Parts: sequence; structure tokens; C-alpha cells
Amino acid sequence: MYSFANDYSEGACLQIMEELIKVNFQQSAGYGLDEYCLKAEEMIREEIGQPQADVHFITGGTPCNVLAISAILKPYEAVISADTGHINTHETGAVEATGHKILTAPNDDGKLRPEDIRRICDAHTDEHMVKPAMVFVSDSTEIGTIYTKAELKAIREICDEYGLMLYLDGARLGCALTANNNDLTLKDIAEMADMFYIGGTKNGALLGEAMVIVNDSLKENFRFYIKQRCSMLAKGRIVGVSFCTFFNNGLYYKLAKHANRMANALAYVFRKHGIKLYGNSTTNQIFPILENSLIEELRKDYVFLDWGAYDDNHTIVRFVTSWNTPVKEIIGFYDYFNKLMENRTK
Repeated sequence: MYSFANDYSEGACLQIMEELIKVNFQQSAGYGLDEYCLKAEEMIREEIGQPQADVHFITGGTPCNVLAISAILKPYEAVISADTGHINTHETGAVEATGHKILTAPNDDGKLRPEDIRRICDAHTDEHMVKPAMVFVSDSTEIGTIYTKAELKAIREICDEYGLMLYLDGARLGCALTANNNDLTLKDIAEMADMFYIGGTKNGALLGEAMVIVNDSLKENFRFYIKQRCSMLAKGRIVGVSFCTFFNNGLYYKLAKHANRMANALAYVFRKHGIKLYGNSTTNQIFPILENSLIEELRKDYVFLDWGAYDDNHTIVRFVTSWNTPVKEIIGFYDYFNKLMENRTK
């Protein structure tokens, strides 16, 4: 039974594992102060074109979001997010457990728009309400869509108008940057976001993300926040080695591009049989709208997630491909699904 449930079912890509083995018995400093973390920080600064940026290696995506939001916001301040945003739907209220309200905007493609931000800001006018102070976006979004350069620039402009910080969740940033319709680069993101992270966990690292702080006003004492929020690895070099390997010869982008290609191939299989896909994902998550009886048959041989009811007889499901999804598994699914659909029409 092959799993399309997520993009972190496997351990780590071979290149990272080989580098970790090479340094396994070497002694190094702890808590992200080792030579590998320091080297990775410099490589990331060069990649994003921000020599003065601070880079911190964090255990995972949810800790990144909690750290960024709780460190930036004052106790009475709130963060604006799409209602599908990860902080609102899949983090067990981790952000709100820090005392910060999430102000959400409904959407149909996972993306925030300037008018959403303006409407929320204009509705929070005095000290009897929480004060919007940050905008949260993710690229790619929770439904696989991506922001264009023009869209992110427009969000930056509305943030400047209202004095808001812009934070970008990059759990699947590699897939966003290598999507066929993408026109953003890491340098563009670093120019527009006050803080963002480059996701490693979902792109072939054993674990860890790279938190990038561009805005100078947010840099001071950030390591105190990391430690207090239980997100500082004693063996930080595990993440440092991973990101050194990622940004050597473009591996980070190669792995993400493979995941996208496998998802595009899966999407073709469904479309061939007239099955509609929910949303307009161009990354490694696709959302077929399947008959409930077909889902039961598919689950005999494949693992995937329910995303939500579409109507009484159909459910939106999620298939996710990864940096390690073998081509043979996609070919196998193609043959399997063709036979399955043929049998259903007999």
C-alpha cells in the first residue's frame, strides 16, 4: 500500500543522509552555533540577497509560526490569515494559546487579498477590539496555490499602509518556487516579507526549517524566544548540515521540482477520466473530487486524506507527492486507476 498522505513520510534525501554520516562522529558546538549552521546561514543570506538577515534553524513549521507571531505581536495584537491558513486550521490553536487572536478572511483559493486585509483592519478601530498587527500568508498555500510577485507586492503595500508586519510560512516554499506558473524568487520574498521561513521538513530534510528575519527591528533577542518556546535543538547541526546540502548545486529546488512533476502526473490521471480537481494547485498537493464509493475502493491500495465533503455523494480528497515519490509509483497508479475505472463502467 503506497501513501500519498503527505510529503514527510520518508526520512531524508540521500544527499543529506550522506553528509550527516560524514560528520556524525565529529564534535561540534550545540544549539545552532556549530560550523555547519554558521555556514548554512551564510549560504542562505547569499541565496536571498540579504547579507544582514538573521537566520535561525527551528525544529518544525508550527514552532516557526508560533515563534514569529508571539515574538512580533504585543499582547493585544492579532494576526490576519486566510480562513484556510495553517495557523487557523491545523495547529491545534497553538498561536491562540499564546494569547493572540487570528482574524480570518474567507477565500476560495487559499490566498489573502489586499481588500481582505483592508476590510479586517477597518473593522478593528479602537481599544475595545484586538489590533491587527501582522499578516500571515503561506506559499504554497494549504490548497497548493501560489502567490504571484504582483500579489505579494500588493499585500506588502497594504501592510505598509496599515503598519502591519508581513510573515510568510514557507513549509512548502520549495514547491511554490519551482511551480510552472511561479514568478517569485527567494530574493523577491526577502525584499517584501519582514520574516519568513524556508521549509526543510517537507522537502527532503530529516527535520527543521530556516527562519529568516529581514526586518532589523525583529532581530533582537530572538534566540531567547526560540529557547523559551522549546524550539532550540541541542544537536542543531542536523539542520545546519541539511541546509548546507540543500543550497549546494540547487538541490533544494531539484527536490521540490520532482514533487511538483509527480503531482502534475497524478492530476493528469484524474483529469483523463473526467474527474474534477478542487482548486488550482500547481504544486505537490492535488485535490480530486471523488465519488464516495470510489474512495472506498481506492483505499484498499492507497493512503490519502479526506479534505472535506463536496456534496452528498462526493468528497474532496488530498493526494500529496514528495521529493522521493518514485516515477514507478505514479505509473503504477496510472495503470491501477485505469483498470479501476474500466471495471466501474462495465
